[in-house]
Amino acid sequence: MNDSSSMSVPVWEVRDLTKRFPGVVANDCVNVVFNRGEIHGLLGENGCGKSTLIKSLMGVHRPDGGEILNNGIPLIIKDPMHARKVGISTVFQEFSLVPTLSVAENIHLGQLPGTALKIDWTSMMERAEKTLCKLNIKIDPERIAGSLSVANQQLVEIAKAITRNATMLILDEPTTALGLEEIEELHRILGGLRDQGTAILYVSHRLDEVVQLVDCVTVLKDGRVISSAGDTLVEIDAIVSAMIGEIAEHYPKKPAVRENVALELRDVFTANKVNGVSFDLRQGEVLGLGGVLGSGRTEIARAIFGVDPLLSGEILINGRPVSIGSPRDAVESGLALVPENRKSEGIFFNFHGLPNISIASLGKLGHSAAMNLAREKNLGRDLIERMSITPAAEKLLAGLLSGGNQQKIVIARWLFAGAGIYILDEPTQGIDVGAKIAVYNLINELAASGNSILLISSDHDELLAMSDRIAIVSRGRIADIRPSAECGKTDLVRASARDMAPA
Repeated sequence: MNDSSSMSVPVWEVRDLTKRFPGVVANDCVNVVFNRGEIHGLLGENGCGKSTLIKSLMGVHRPDGGEILNNGIPLIIKDPMHARKVGISTVFQEFSLVPTLSVAENIHLGQLPGTALKIDWTSMMERAEKTLCKLNIKIDPERIAGSLSVANQQLVEIAKAITRNATMLILDEPTTALGLEEIEELHRILGGLRDQGTAILYVSHRLDEVVQLVDCVTVLKDGRVISSAGDTLVEIDAIVSAMIGEIAEHYPKKPAVRENVALELRDVFTANKVNGVSFDLRQGEVLGLGGVLGSGRTEIARAIFGVDPLLSGEILINGRPVSIGSPRDAVESGLALVPENRKSEGIFFNFHGLPNISIASLGKLGHSAAMNLAREKNLGRDLIERMSITPAAEKLLAGLLSGGNQQKIVIARWLFAGAGIYILDEPTQGIDVGAKIAVYNLINELAASGNSILLISSDHDELLAMSDRIAIVSRGRIADIRPSAECGKTDLVRASARDMAPA
């Protein structure tokens, strides 16, 4: 940690910050100190008040009480533009880059060198190159931003923040769409910024990454600081305990594998990265698909579910070949897919919770001319209670619910449909630890009832702990299948290295 972090006056501080919305106190007398040269983790379950605190710091919300201090001096942050001007920059999951502009133009967006009549293009390129060099980011400043990978777009966002002389950089779920090597690169750059004296606020649900990176942790619960930076051990068990109380196990795996094969793929090819995939999945089994982003894991799921047509090979369910030409065929065959991106592919934001649950099996409610809405309500309420979804989901639009509740609604949809084979693609991505454990317990419950689960996860700890076997995917093929007890993180990392190497 930079020695300047020990200075008595923190660079930023919130004191007794309170923010109310109709019917709820989102932040209740929150106190947090942000020191120079320190990476500060901000953690808590969905709905704990993290987003509200961030939006107060960046000027989206005006606090109802308390104050924000910069170098010990109270400051009213009027709006996001003012926040950037005084030194607070934020990098969200959804980037703010203009995809048709160059990297250099994006870095200097809103502060282009030159005059209103003439932009100094040479100076802009030189400054951008200097900023990228300072961060050791190897990206051509003349590249069009939209042509970059997600990881490199994120690095450009950070470079943009640095050009604004940010004294505090806020990162909200920065690794959601990144692979292992990309995460390591991001953490290297953040470590360099810390050493240069920048205060960094790091928000993530991926606790394994948090404990490796941050210097201190503040935990929020119900809008209050439940464990302050000085009191929270930077250890997973301590953080989980502070967030949701003591639990028996973080990964409560219960084996339930049976002999019968529920799903089998034989030499399956598609036009979308699936190159001769063969494996079997037994009743009650959790088969984990390991590999990097782009290795073909999600594409295998799409092939099974009929999203991408098969060029050759066959799929068997309970020993019988099936023809799955569309997702409708997949649903009728007893398959379920919880997609990687629930926002664009899983949840209907303009529907309430109950229609979101029943949408995949409307035949259970009768004909379209006379749907049994009372039955939908009764069955839907039972699943809401069983899945510990907030009761408000019955009357609220799904877009207004937390990420954890949205994810549980997507899973409840397939319970409503009575699926027997579940394909879970990053099922705990972007949800808090309490919701994660609820998903793990549901996986155990499904397996114990004889259902089969294909689990795709970039979280190595989760994948190894919750799977019975691991199938390592590399370049659209199954490179190896072994019991999870015989597979370690090193094996998954080596698989990643194979995918990163030139073909």
